[in-house]
Formats: sequence, C-alpha cells, structure tokens
Amino acid sequence: MLVLGISGLDRTAELKKRMTPGLDWREQRLVQGLDSAAALVDENGVIAASAQERHDGDKGTGKFPVDAIEACLRMAGVTLDDVDFVAHGFRYEPTPAFELDDRLKRWYSEAYSEEVQLEVLRAHYPDQDWERKLVRVPHHLAHAASAYHLSGFRDAIVLVTDGMGESESTSLFSGSGSALEAVRTYPVAASLGILYSVVTQYLGFLPGMDEYKVMGLAPYGDTGVFPNAELVSLRPGGELAVPLLALDRTPEERETHQGAIRGLEEMFGPARHPDAPVVQRHMDIAAVLQRSIERALLFVLRDGLAATGASSANLCLAGGVALNCTANGLISRSGLFDQVFVQPAAGDDGTALGAALHVLRQHVPADPSPMGMPYWGDEFGDADVEAALETLGSGHQVRHLPGDSLLKEVSVLIGSGSVVAWHQGRMEFGPRALGNRSILADPSVPNMREHLNTVVKQREEFRPFAPAVIAEKAGEYFEIEPGQEGRFRHMLFVTQVREAYRDQLSSITHVDGSARVQVVEQESAPRFHALIRRFGEDHGTPVLLNTSFNLRGQPIVRTPLEAVATYARSTIDALAIGDWLVVREPESGGSDD
Repeated sequence: MLVLGISGLDRTAELKKRMTPGLDWREQRLVQGLDSAAALVDENGVIAASAQERHDGDKGTGKFPVDAIEACLRMAGVTLDDVDFVAHGFRYEPTPAFELDDRLKRWYSEAYSEEVQLEVLRAHYPDQDWERKLVRVPHHLAHAASAYHLSGFRDAIVLVTDGMGESESTSLFSGSGSALEAVRTYPVAASLGILYSVVTQYLGFLPGMDEYKVMGLAPYGDTGVFPNAELVSLRPGGELAVPLLALDRTPEERETHQGAIRGLEEMFGPARHPDAPVVQRHMDIAAVLQRSIERALLFVLRDGLAATGASSANLCLAGGVALNCTANGLISRSGLFDQVFVQPAAGDDGTALGAALHVLRQHVPADPSPMGMPYWGDEFGDADVEAALETLGSGHQVRHLPGDSLLKEVSVLIGSGSVVAWHQGRMEFGPRALGNRSILADPSVPNMREHLNTVVKQREEFRPFAPAVIAEKAGEYFEIEPGQEGRFRHMLFVTQVREAYRDQLSSITHVDGSARVQVVEQESAPRFHALIRRFGEDHGTPVLLNTSFNLRGQPIVRTPLEAVATYARSTIDALAIGDWLVVREPESGGSDD
C-alpha cells in the first residue's frame, strides 16, 4: 500500500492578510498550517519526504506542497494514480464555536474545511477521486503517529506539544502495537507553543520560526533577575494555565497577540525592536521562558505517567515544542522514562509523515520500527553536479576527487581553518542538517563560532553551533552514557561537553557548557562518518562543527545548482559536492613582499 501524506493549509496566509490588513511581517506569521511538506510511505517504511520550502525557496511556507509531492513521487518512481490514499495532517470539523464568531466562521469556511481542502487538491490534480482518496487526520494524532511509528517502541507514552491543533495545544497519547489512544488534551488557552512564540515576538524575532534563537539565548540569562515571573501556572489535577494568553481579549488581539505583548511589557519592560541590539534583559527574559516551559513539560509528563499507571515507560515527543533540544535533554536526564525518542521533523512538516503513517497502520497494522537517518529527500547524480559546476564563474578551482581522495582534501582544508560546504547524497527531512547538506568547520579554531555567525551565516552572534562526533568517541567528549549514542543521532538533545574538552571544543560549547550533539554512526551515515573519522586521525579530535548549508533567510539547499550558487555568493572557503571539490583561487597580490 502506498500512502502520501501532506501538511500545510494553503489559504491561511492570504486569508489573514485580507481579514486583518496592516499587519507587520511578524504578525502575518501567526497562522495555522505553515511548514507544508509531503511524505510517501509503504509497508516497508518511509520512501521519500520533502518540505515545500526546499523547492520554492519560501522559508516556512504553508502553500500546497505540489513540488514536494512531485519530488516524492519521482523518487519512488510512481505517479499519483499509484497512491492508495492521501493523508492530510489537519481535520477541522464544523463546531458551534465557528458559528458564534464571524472571524472563526471565515477561517473555517475559507481555509480549514474539508470542502476547501478538496478544492485545493482538485485545482492541482483534477483527475483524482478525492472523495475516496483524501483522509483527514487530526493534527495532534498526525504528530503523535510521526514519532510513535518510527520509534521502535512496542509501548510508549507520546507527548505532542505545539501552538495548537484543531482545538488543543498539548496532547498525551498511549501507544501500543499499531494503535494510538488519546489520554489527555490541554486547551489552546494553555498553549506552551503559543507562549513561546509570543515571547519570541516580544523579543523582536519571528514567531513560528525563530523560537530556537530564544532557546539559544536563554543560557546567557539569569532567572533570578525576575524572581516572581512565572509564565505558566501549574495547578492541581495536572491542569496548566498561561495567564498571558487570557489578555488577548478581542478577535484582533487573538490574531496578533498584542494583549499578551502588553502583558509582557508590564512584566519585563518594552518589547525589543527587531533591529535593536540584544541586551542582558532580553537574555534574562529568555531564561525565564525556558525555565517555565521546562517545568510545565515535566509537570505534564509526571501527570501522564500517573494517568497511565506506569512507574516508568518509553516516551515519544512531537510537535514544535519537541524541537526544544534543551528541554529534551532535561526530560531525558529526569529519570522519568527508560527511553526517549524525538522524531527529527517534529514541527508541522512532520505531520505529513505522521498522517501517512497513521493511515498506513490503520490498513496494515504493525509494531513500530526504529528509524535510521531521515535521508529521504532528493539525490542527484554526477551529471547534475557537473552541470551545476559549469555555472561557476572565474576565480574557482574544481577538482574531481573520487572516494577517499575527497575526504583527505576536505580534512586538510578544515584542519587548516577553512569552512567547507558539504553537499552529499539524499537531502535530510526536517530542520536539522545531519551531514548531507551541511557547512563544516574545525570546532577547535579560536573564534570560529564568531566567524561563522557574523561573516558566513550572517546571524546573531549568540547563536551556538552543533558538534558532529563519531559514535565510537561520543562518550569520550560528551556526557553520553554507553548504549545511549543512538538517542543523539538526530541532533535533538542537549548534553554537556566534558569539562576537559570545553576549551579545545570552544566553538561548539555553549556558555553553560552544553552542546546540541549529533552522534554519527558508520552504518547510517557512512560518508559523513568516514570524513569525521579521517579528520580525527589527521588532527586528533573526531569532532566537526556542523551547521546547515544555507545563508540567512534561505532554506537549506536542495539541488547542486542551489549549492553552487549559494557557495559562490558566500564567503565559504570550499565546496565538496559529490566527488568534486571547489576552492577559491588565491587573489593575485602586488609585487610587494
């Protein structure tokens, strides 16, 4: 059986502009249904998955993922006629609430309803029997399925936390075999995801996209500066409350969260303008937010364990909040759970994957299987690479270096302090660059983090970078227990850098001694593993700084043509693409010595 999953709500962004004109660019992001994607699965697992933003260049887009769909079908060598069902990661139904509020009524009738989804599908693929083929999956169930069915756990608790689904913000499920059952839900008024986005907006960043910046800012802060600031109320019976969200009283305020922003200004002072510098007060506020989220997540999980009667269990995490690597690390270390798994595309792009897996397992029941690396995107051949390299202008040297020759040269370059873009194999699915679309550097080079942030990536100087380490050496450099290396393969948990190596690995060690580690295994990422191992043999430390291959405001590159163009307009020193290595020719100097 072939099931195609899709995420996103095609018409929400334009409808918001019509309903609430005059919004600034950040407020326009406050809509449902962004991060559209497609995923194709069958009984043997995930065949292909791709986010629409990687195809059209519109970062975080919610547009119908027609390019991503076509890519998945192409990678599988099938057509849409071969697909049995198309599963969509939203299922809005008419409720009395939509009739009581004119704005909600418009949202439902013009963007959310089944009729609208069918209309969008017919516009792109008019020859399909959509009344039979389309299966709408509740949003949080799609999130839960994306993690549980790829976890390898026969039984698990599944926590989904994001901005909101159809009418809930946090959901607990119990997974057993091929079945997922709802245990508890929390209303949108208690949304931890919306709270994080509102504070992100207050701090001058882009909500729904820049929350990871706030997470990276938090370790610089001091929660003691605001001792009475608690953003989430923990109540008897496992209840949560987010008082700030109650300050959005009018329909317009619920669209922009201006009521909550005013509440934050009363608590912490004026909101930061996006172009203003980040100062210590902003760091302290980020720390308060992070502490509040972590306390709330542990509170919900303890209540979930009590509700299921389990003394300990396996845990799966999904939803946008599950991309908070610091909170994930805290949960992992809490001792509440035997094993913890986070599906790497935990945001809304992952609901395409989850919706497809849910429908598949309804028809073909099977226990969850453990996933490897999410290398489910496009792969390109030598002809594509050669054609892309033809577009390079003068000033570059291009060499064909098959096999180990490329690894040797890249190791030498990185060891000499160069920054190398690395474009290999199939593209990753999810927001993390996991060794196939990466920018790599030596983490021991002084000021490498500052160089990458300010010159190469052109982003905020406080932003940390992740280390990639071979599995055999992970426990030597990082606080990772033997047998737990696999938990860190998707770069979704923070742990401590061992104190003896913090100075040596200064460019990947955050201010609190932590790092968002990627453990690289030979069997799942053979070429990336071989490069890191070679670098360790040549230079003593089998650890590389790994960040995504993109520039500011750009999605991670997909094609060789995008890779070459991005490299050419950047200050990156070299590009390793397939078996080719591109370096910049030395600038000709004058006659003076």
